[in-house]
Amino acid sequence: MWSSVEKGESVTEVSVLNYTGQGFKLDNGEQTDKIAENHRDEIITSVEDYFQKEYKTKVKVHNVVGASEAASVLVESLGEPHFYTYAIVPIDVKEEKILTDKVWSQEGQIEGAIMDGIYGMIQKEEFKVLDTFLKDFTDEHPVVGLRKEAIEKAAGNGFMTPFYYATVYDKSFTSLYEQYMENPNTTSEEWENAFSKTEHQPKDFIITIHLYMKEKGAEPEQKIFDQLKADIEKMEGLPMGAYSLLLHDNTVDKTNAINSKDNTLETFDKDYIIKQ
Repeated sequence: MWSSVEKGESVTEVSVLNYTGQGFKLDNGEQTDKIAENHRDEIITSVEDYFQKEYKTKVKVHNVVGASEAASVLVESLGEPHFYTYAIVPIDVKEEKILTDKVWSQEGQIEGAIMDGIYGMIQKEEFKVLDTFLKDFTDEHPVVGLRKEAIEKAAGNGFMTPFYYATVYDKSFTSLYEQYMENPNTTSEEWENAFSKTEHQPKDFIITIHLYMKEKGAEPEQKIFDQLKADIEKMEGLPMGAYSLLLHDNTVDKTNAINSKDNTLETFDKDYIIKQ
């Protein structure tokens, strides 16, 4: 559905500068959203207990969103490894009852987020280099990242910052996840030692950078995108990985925290920037 007020602009479209997760929703969640809100404290406690019991991880709940016969609960880990993910709490709609003893998660979702966070620890110093570069780049050009509140309440997934997210596809990380379950307090140095004992390829680690135009109504600027690409290509000291770049206009869809418009400038899979 498109707005008749501003031609070409979706009614669910909002400026990334103002987006803090408001309006985020899931399919068939209208009824359960109301039930979940009435039982919010109960849901939060059950999810915190679930992560502690099943993943030996303390989390903070940022958002509770109604879904089909359930509530999706968005969380952030406390401490390291740092990651965002979610769990699902079933709801008996007819009885308006929260099934706190049946909390679950989609297969591999939380495990993957933990592995992403471990990668963030292993490459901690390298990610600091990337963080500094992107902060400087956004200071020098009219572009921004997501607001932190948007990540917490809508967009958070794995190891993520306002400017990028990193996703691990390295199968050897399964053993690191098992090590985490044995000892969640493993240090960055210990992770680095374990990581160095196995072989890895840059394409096992995809680092996706999302930037947005700062000015409302501004189209993604090719010159800025080209400069970002050139800077990443020549930089040293970045995390090992395959880099994908996207420059959007100023908007996101408030219902899903995504900009999927045709005007986005982006690199594609075959154009990954490879960092060893």
